[in-house]
Amino acid sequence: MNYAEGTKQMAALRARIAQTRAEMRKLQQETAPQEVPDYALATTAGPVTLSALFGAKRDLFVVHNMGSGCPYCTLWADGYNGVYEHLADRASFVVTSPDAPDKQERFARSRGWRFPMASHQGTSFASDMGYRSAEGGWLPGISAFKREGARILRVNDTGLQPGDDFCMAWHLFDLLPEGAAGWGPRFAYDRGGAAGNHAGGCSDGMAQVSCSAR
Repeated sequence: MNYAEGTKQMAALRARIAQTRAEMRKLQQETAPQEVPDYALATTAGPVTLSALFGAKRDLFVVHNMGSGCPYCTLWADGYNGVYEHLADRASFVVTSPDAPDKQERFARSRGWRFPMASHQGTSFASDMGYRSAEGGWLPGISAFKREGARILRVNDTGLQPGDDFCMAWHLFDLLPEGAAGWGPRFAYDRGGAAGNHAGGCSDGMAQVSCSAR
């Protein structure tokens, strides 16, 4: 198949993906939200409730990050950092993890992250939201919440995995015929070395990335 024909067919597939997204948005509008408790989380400034994370916004994104030991979650969070100001203009945005607040702060500083973080350590928040496995490992994802008076409603959520909609690296690799070609994220790279392989305390699976409870 020549280049022109191949790119034409790929454009048609992308149009089908866009149509599927439109169908998903319609389905979301027809889906009743899930009311959730006002969980108590923790930050370096002290305890914080889920409702307080909304700030002055009606909408809130909460990332279920697996912690500083996961290079995959770190790759995703590095991406959020680049668009944080844009996201925060539309809705509040917070990254949660099982790490203690002081550990979160140290790691965030080392990465140059600008977004707020909160710890769910010692709470059932991640588990109740569906982001802890039966084996006790943490699972990655994003939940979207809406505040309606005193009620907190979860309006959507999704798990995260290589190739999903929330990390651009995989989509750029998809422009290459070989794709990611076995590449995996690292916390740091040797620019003169070979492509990175999987590192750290997490494992990538077919459906989700799960990080064992530590």
